[in-house]
Amino acid sequence: MRVLIYGGGAVGLGVASCLLRSACDVDIIARRATGDALRAGGLLRTGIFGRSHAEPGTFGACTTLAELDRGGHDFVLVCTKSFDSDAVARDLAEHSDVADGDAKFVLFQNGWGNAEVFARHFAPPRIYSARVITGFQRHQPHEVAVTVHADAIHLGSLYVEDVAVLTDLCQAIAAGGIPCELTPDISKDLWAKMLYNCALNPLGAILHVPYGALAAQETTQILMNSIITEVFEVMSAAGHRTHWEGPEGFIETFYERLVPDTAEHESSMLQDITAGKRTEIDALNGAVLKLAEAQQRAVPHNRSVYNLIKFLESTY
Repeated sequence: MRVLIYGGGAVGLGVASCLLRSACDVDIIARRATGDALRAGGLLRTGIFGRSHAEPGTFGACTTLAELDRGGHDFVLVCTKSFDSDAVARDLAEHSDVADGDAKFVLFQNGWGNAEVFARHFAPPRIYSARVITGFQRHQPHEVAVTVHADAIHLGSLYVEDVAVLTDLCQAIAAGGIPCELTPDISKDLWAKMLYNCALNPLGAILHVPYGALAAQETTQILMNSIITEVFEVMSAAGHRTHWEGPEGFIETFYERLVPDTAEHESSMLQDITAGKRTEIDALNGAVLKLAEAQQRAVPHNRSVYNLIKFLESTY
């Protein structure tokens, strides 16, 4: 099985490490410094699922699709930030030799709306989505650590019911060390993650604290509960569903299981703010604002944290 990882950040390298352990044929598109480090030192994974090292030369590492000397990949795993979705889709469409008509795109991205962006460039039945609530951090350009894990990676589709085509990919990721499962309800999973991320990521970034600190204080609990309730109402009004009938059920699971399992994790949004980088707020609370505006619904708590993150971004 041949797999192209588009995006050599923490998630991309974490998933690539699994596929390499499963003897898949892997190419990685990454920034130049990351590509140089991968070619020189290989890919090292550490953390809660153990240590693995793919030696230099056992996989491809390039900066652009034009540098690839071969095509015919079975899967393209898009592991970039959500705000890059359109540029990545355009790039892949312009290099059809890399991802021919049989290749499947699997979007390992945060937020809501990424599949819709890809559907402007490719037939929707080729587009699949991944729900990831495993925490990855990069300490060196070619090293990734798995820091927390709340549930298996879920793979599915927003467009087709039969996801059996993903079976080999799913099994390879799981065999490589991180649990992975197929699901017929990826939309429900993505909205469950939206509820989780919209509550935790912006507040963690604004206050510079890990997830557990937010759940430990009544003041931040009140804010998160309000954000979750607004997201749930907007989601339901837009015709989407998740695994809970109402926000109360999710909130109970949120405090009893989801946050405790990831209590020490610092969100990627906090990491981006600290590094002076653009965040994914537009694909998270920003996506909720867009849906709310179409419904003429007020979501003041989501708008407040969205505006605060935008202010922090403006200060770089």
